Order: sequence, then C-alpha cells, then structure tokens
Amino acid sequence: MASYAFSDVHGHLAALDRLLERVSPSSADRIYMLGDMIDRGPDPVGVMQLCRGLPRSVVLMGNHEDLMLSYLRDQSDPVVRLNWERNGGTSTAEGLRAMDDLKRIELLDWIASLPSYAHAFVGERPYILVHAGIATTGLAPAETWTDDVLEQLLATQRRDDLLWIRDEFWGQPTHLLNERGEGPVVVAGHTPSLYLPGMADRMGRMPLGDDGRCRIVRVGACAATCMVADRWDIDSGAASGAGMGQVSMLRLDDGAEFYEPVREGE
Repeated sequence: MASYAFSDVHGHLAALDRLLERVSPSSADRIYMLGDMIDRGPDPVGVMQLCRGLPRSVVLMGNHEDLMLSYLRDQSDPVVRLNWERNGGTSTAEGLRAMDDLKRIELLDWIASLPSYAHAFVGERPYILVHAGIATTGLAPAETWTDDVLEQLLATQRRDDLLWIRDEFWGQPTHLLNERGEGPVVVAGHTPSLYLPGMADRMGRMPLGDDGRCRIVRVGACAATCMVADRWDIDSGAASGAGMGQVSMLRLDDGAEFYEPVREGE
C-alpha cells in the first residue's frame, strides 16, 4: 500500500486523467487531494466528480472551494461575487449551471463537508496534510508523535490559516522536527512553487525544472533538522495553464514525483 498526495488541479481534468493513468494507484493505496480542484481551468466540475470517486481518498477543502461556497451562500453580495470571479470562478459557475439540479446539490453538499486538514503516518514519518500551510508560532517537537497528538495540534489551527496562509508558513521553520529530523513534515499546496523564491527560507531546489515547468519543492532542510525538509510544496502551477503549469503527484513512501503538463487548449 502506498500513499499519494496531489493538489491544485484547478479544473484541468485532462491532465489529471493522464497523471492518474500513468501513476495507476491501486485500490489499496491512499490518496490525499489537498484542495483547489476548481476555477480557472476548463472542467472544474469534472475534477470534483473525479476526486469524489477516487477510492480510499481524503479530499480537503481549498481556498477556491471556500470562495465558491461563500458565493453560493450569498449570491447577492457583490464583493463576494467579484472576489470569486477575479480568482477564476467563472468556469466553475458555468459548469455548475449546466448540471442536473439533484447532482449539483449532491456535489455541493459533498464539497461543504470537506475537512480542512488530515494527518497520516507513512512508515515512521508523520505527515500533516493541508491546503495552504499552518501557523507555526508556539509550536515545538513532541516527545512522541501519535495520531492524537497530531489531531490536537491541527484542531487548534485557524481555518483561515489552513486555507489561505502563505508567506508566514513558507518563510520560517515549523519547529516540529527535532535535531534528529524526526517529526511531522507538512505537505501543502496553495502557493505555486514558482512563488517561493524570495518567500521561502531554505529551498532545496529552484521551482522550474530544465523543461521550464513548475515542480514540487521541498523547503526548510538545515542542520537544526538534520537536513530534513519540514515543508513540501506540491503546487506545480496548474493554475497557470499550458507552458509552465503541471499537475503533479507525490508518493509519500519514497518521495517519488510524478508530473503531467497541462497542454494547450485544456
């Protein structure tokens, strides 16, 4: 059994289909989808439906799903509507309007029920999985990391931080790893890794590969963490579309990375 994480597909269903076909996770594997299924790309409804049907999957709320729900709760608020439109919500709104009423209600009820965080052990390593990141002030290594300890830590986080935090998370250590590099690694999306230079404190590599496309970046490896990166950014810029954007997937068991570029017209 393997564990995979991906995030920020932003409506690019064709690229996600190709990625899943190539990675070919089994029905016994765990899959974590860290939010932002929707907006900007051409088929956000298709992405939501696909993610909803993935076996053994945990799907998290992203800030774009949050924007959509805010708009749907009060469609008369021009500020909320403009905020969603500015963030690429038009394609999602059009896709929802084209759905059968009952299927649309079922899909939106599922979206509204999504959690804002998850945690898991893969081998000896605990992982925290969130859309945007966590607030790190006051955090420290635990003597023993268990599911209960991870749950208590995450339950104290502000929902807005889990969905929206950026500079404050990538710019400083989580303080959760001890001097032997033991402790939870935080896996997040939300921030396309192209934005990390000038934001992240310690980057393991530059965000653009030799092909000029955005890729997964690990952040925070230093002597104090025994050179273990405590933050992994898995947003490979699919929101930017063809040219630079990719849909990516990370296998937590061994750190293997899988990519599928967004092509022209999709």
